[in-house]
Amino acid sequence: MRVAVIIPARNEETSIGPVLEEIPRAHAHVVIVVDNGSRDRTAEVARAHGALVVGEPVPGYGAACLAGIARTDSTIDVVVILDADRSDYPGELPMLVAPIAAGEADLVIGSRVLGGAEPGALPWNQRAGNRLACALVRILYGARCTDMGPFRAIRREALLQLNMRDRTYGWNVEMLAKALIVGLRVREVPVRYRRRIGTSKISGTVKGTLRAGTSIIGTILMYYPEYRRARRRGSA
Repeated sequence: MRVAVIIPARNEETSIGPVLEEIPRAHAHVVIVVDNGSRDRTAEVARAHGALVVGEPVPGYGAACLAGIARTDSTIDVVVILDADRSDYPGELPMLVAPIAAGEADLVIGSRVLGGAEPGALPWNQRAGNRLACALVRILYGARCTDMGPFRAIRREALLQLNMRDRTYGWNVEMLAKALIVGLRVREVPVRYRRRIGTSKISGTVKGTLRAGTSIIGTILMYYPEYRRARRRGSA
């Protein structure tokens, strides 16, 4: 299967090089780094490591992901998204793609809860928010969920079907909610997680944490009525 790796990056010049060096290139046919308005040498370092660099000047995690997806074409079978801060382990990419290649899943989410995070990698506010989001997904959507982790793989055809819209912090949960609405096969696999290089733009600040939490919870609630309608149509 042909795999495109998309890495949203904003001011990550110290980490983007090591991330790109750890990607198993035998399993990644295209590596796209989306420079999300960086004021440092992120784009330059990414190009030096052989990545295709795409510019998205408007800040926003979802905006960066959308810009990267727009640069993929029909030759790509699977899209993998991972962070640029080296908190994920890119070498685990084949584990995420394997269930899709085997025809067992359409969307695979790397669970840091199941795989384990090193001490200090997931601060308390991020853990608490993650638990709350997963609890809401279980209660409202009836889906078992342990993590909203950013390291994930999805069939490109299925991704386009979701018609993703969120341009900020709600991107990951929008993908899961819409996947459940349209009936995609969703699976979690354990992945490891380590301390990031640099300071998080979300969990590293009170403002970022509040904005992200509000966006994530709001997205879960926003798509719930659509999920209920889809279930009623399916049972009719």
